[in-house]
Amino acid sequence: MKKNTFMASLLLMSGIILAQNGQTKSYKAAGKNVTVYTTAENTEFRLTKSGTAAFGDSKQPLETEVSVFISPDITFQSIMGIGGAITDASAEVLAKLPADKQKELINAYYDTDKGIGYSIIRTNIHSCDFSSGSYTYVKEGDKTLKSFDISHDKKYRIPMIKDALKTAGNHVTVYVSPWSPPAYMKDSKNMLKGGKLLPEFRQLWADYYVKFIQAYEKEGIPIWGTTVQNEPMATQTWESCIYTAEDERDFLKSYLGPTMAKAFPDKKIVVWDHNRDLMNQRANVIFSDPEASKYAWGTGFHWYETWAGGKPMFDNTRKVHEAYPDKNLLFTEGCVENFNAAKYQFWPNGERYGEQMINDFNNGTTGWTDWNILLDENGGPNHVGNFCFAPVHADTKTGQLIYTPSYYYIGHFSKFIQPEAKRVSSAVSRSMLQSASFINKDGKMATVVMNSSDKAVAYNLIIGTDKVNLSIPAHGIQTLVY
Repeated sequence: MKKNTFMASLLLMSGIILAQNGQTKSYKAAGKNVTVYTTAENTEFRLTKSGTAAFGDSKQPLETEVSVFISPDITFQSIMGIGGAITDASAEVLAKLPADKQKELINAYYDTDKGIGYSIIRTNIHSCDFSSGSYTYVKEGDKTLKSFDISHDKKYRIPMIKDALKTAGNHVTVYVSPWSPPAYMKDSKNMLKGGKLLPEFRQLWADYYVKFIQAYEKEGIPIWGTTVQNEPMATQTWESCIYTAEDERDFLKSYLGPTMAKAFPDKKIVVWDHNRDLMNQRANVIFSDPEASKYAWGTGFHWYETWAGGKPMFDNTRKVHEAYPDKNLLFTEGCVENFNAAKYQFWPNGERYGEQMINDFNNGTTGWTDWNILLDENGGPNHVGNFCFAPVHADTKTGQLIYTPSYYYIGHFSKFIQPEAKRVSSAVSRSMLQSASFINKDGKMATVVMNSSDKAVAYNLIIGTDKVNLSIPAHGIQTLVY
């Protein structure tokens, strides 16, 4: 009797341990069909349903075979969503298009059937580089914020955000970011070219975030949260403000955190919002201080650490996730820099998105946000000439929309990976392929497979003792739904 009781307890404890590790024994592939959606260079495939296949019995794969191994019962982080930024630039360009093209663009991003089902929107607190000019919501020198007024945003940006929310059925997370305090709050007396927030204006600047959120929510736009500062270690030619790690920690701990908690107990605050290169140091300084850490939902990051050469520093993302598993990771911005209209269909731009998204999700990222969702035929508007690519461009002279490979690569994730999905274990046996897998709340799996090589690759999709034989074109990306 004692032996049986001991064995029962041991089995129960094993089950608890498995559950704590994110492991359950529930998913069965046998009898399921796989639907394949493909985008590939030098083909007509653009998020195209390219085939179906059925799972069959799997034997031990050979070393000569290429395989993607999925373990749906081993789960990791929940997915918050995937989306992009609605900036002044995006909204101003949209307003220049014919009504039918405006609707097409909104559907292309936010309709889950006609488009790619974006579920995240980032937007700017007053002006950023992708605005036609610098502006704030207050009169210069206003130390009471009584002049606070978001009328500027009601012309273009707020209507676009509302259209996006309506099209998405309001199933969208909206968060905000400031690029700079007003000039009078800074030591440089200039919104552009860096400078720092003056100590005497820390509380007023924290109050400014609250005013903005209140004003947007009064317009019917629910705000999930805010980042502390866009790119706090970059002195840019556009709106920018410098915070050392200690500056950001102290502003969060003593001003922004308590102010937001009092006004909006449920709103989230994201720190850093800059490149992967320094994200470990920033997380260490802020999260090691309990009084600052309690206000931080997680770390935001960008992909521009490659500006000085080298490769993306994906390991830094993983290290922050491992060091602070109770905090979240949010990719807050990325784009292809240096606009050139001759490269609208430059395929490596799309592959850059695929590689970044696969690695970021596999390293613990819970949400992923592209930069501008729409720009014009010059890569703007931008009031300092910092032109770049967007997944979709508009030729405002002809009223046409240009869809780039980046749009389709992002869509292979955003269209099939729903908010609250969980990432599951996914591994490849050969380096020419990359993969990430997710299980949605409805139980459907979505596995993204990317081939950046110059040759088509035949591969197995293997789940336990079940497999499907598939093939992916050269320079292609597929989403497998099953």
